[in-house]
Amino acid sequence: MTIIRKARKEDVADVFELMKGLAVFEKYINSFNITPEIVLEKGLDTDEPLFYCLVAEVDGKIAGMLVYYYLMYTAQNKPAIYMKELYVDEAYRGQELGTKLMAALKEEAKAQGCTQIKWTVADWNEAGKKFYKGICAEENTEWLNYEINL
Repeated sequence: MTIIRKARKEDVADVFELMKGLAVFEKYINSFNITPEIVLEKGLDTDEPLFYCLVAEVDGKIAGMLVYYYLMYTAQNKPAIYMKELYVDEAYRGQELGTKLMAALKEEAKAQGCTQIKWTVADWNEAGKKFYKGICAEENTEWLNYEINL
């Protein structure tokens, strides 16, 4: 049985392991500085979280996660959601957990009066791009991503 729900304090170890798995998959594990304590303090055990997390629970095991935060100020004078991470444990792929997590995020966005959900995907991540097209997401080719590393 699959349940999609908001992450709780007791999920910290599982959420951390999924975050670490994503860091390995996306090849930034060498700069990964997240700890279970950070996950707890910054998101799962605070009244003012810096991020929010949905989890996919399959038969009592956390098998996937979706991390997001709000962009409170937009040109539309309504919030938007920025999805930072979507990851499903390899052993659970093909069970539509990503689709279910995205559907739950869409419902959360609607409930909060958001105008859109935004995210990025690595250019080399063909499976990710195929997945997002499969859920009717539109690629925005009008904007390029820039960053300054400090």
